[in-house]
Amino acid sequence: MKTLERYVFGSFLTAFFLSWLILSFVLTIGLLVKIVELMIEGMPAKAVGTFVLVSFPWTLFLTIPVGLLVSALLVFSRLSVDSEIAAMRACGVNLLQIIRWPLLFGAACTVFCVWVNNEIVPRSHEMRQNLKSFISVDVGLDLLEPGRINDDFEKVKIYFEKREGNWIYDLRIFDNSNPKGTRIISASKALVATNGTDLVLDLYKVSLDPVEIGRPGVATVDRDHRVIPNALKVKQVKRKLKDLQFQELREKIADIRANPENLPKKAMRTRLSQARTEFHVRLVYAVAAFCFVLIGVPLGIKTQRKESSVGIGVSLAVALVYYLFVILALSLDKRPALQPYLLVWIPVALCGLLASYLIPKNL
Repeated sequence: MKTLERYVFGSFLTAFFLSWLILSFVLTIGLLVKIVELMIEGMPAKAVGTFVLVSFPWTLFLTIPVGLLVSALLVFSRLSVDSEIAAMRACGVNLLQIIRWPLLFGAACTVFCVWVNNEIVPRSHEMRQNLKSFISVDVGLDLLEPGRINDDFEKVKIYFEKREGNWIYDLRIFDNSNPKGTRIISASKALVATNGTDLVLDLYKVSLDPVEIGRPGVATVDRDHRVIPNALKVKQVKRKLKDLQFQELREKIADIRANPENLPKKAMRTRLSQARTEFHVRLVYAVAAFCFVLIGVPLGIKTQRKESSVGIGVSLAVALVYYLFVILALSLDKRPALQPYLLVWIPVALCGLLASYLIPKNL
């Protein structure tokens, strides 16, 4: 690598890592707020650490490509405004040599993003889906929250107004264990405890409405004892297409194709379209890393003003258009006749066309 190439590429890498850190911080502000809430509520450090680890990876598919776009625009616009690009041309330096390393780095980031989008993000998404159940085993009573209906239990819902330690007040239990109707159990207060994965409630000043299902009337007692079996048992959420890793998604597509007799023709085509679209969307998200460098470099050279706000504004506009096309195609995944798995590649094609026009004009 020559000195000039090292200088440009070094500036590009520095700008990229700073942009990536800022974007990651912005996208994880909500995550940081949630972490503080969990810590205030007394959630164990292990549970908080698990939440952080499974929540952060999903941002990579967005922060890496946009970070590359911002850095390409900022660095090459600065080189253009400071007349360094003009000086390179005057010295007979081929600009293709200068932009080669940023492009190679963008290609490497694309390969990395393909791996992240197909291996890391699906695992992160699945763990986030199951996180509440996993954490409930560790935190036990912290699963219960005042002021909302706690519906995390099978066939039972719990609502209460206030909580002090293991005591909860103004309690209502909606018991749906009998298919013939719902039974409401009210209590002025209750002492909550756990026995293994069971939730144990000692109720005070209790009313039962109805006394029994099929027998109208309200009964009142001073004390009652209730056990919600397996309330804290880990519950696995049904896996979605987003939870499938690369090989699993390919096997899913192959299985739908190989066994069309298992589904009606319309349902088979819809499911195949959804699986294909999910597969291609992951690739398009990854290819964005290379596309953004490819168009960011010539757009940066064409920028006439030195303010970094211009480069950031152009970056946001380009990224917005790119991802809007992807979201539009993703919203059509249940319409196989429109072939959304092909439509999702439109922003990639547009970036290629734009780069083929801009790069030769700036060499």
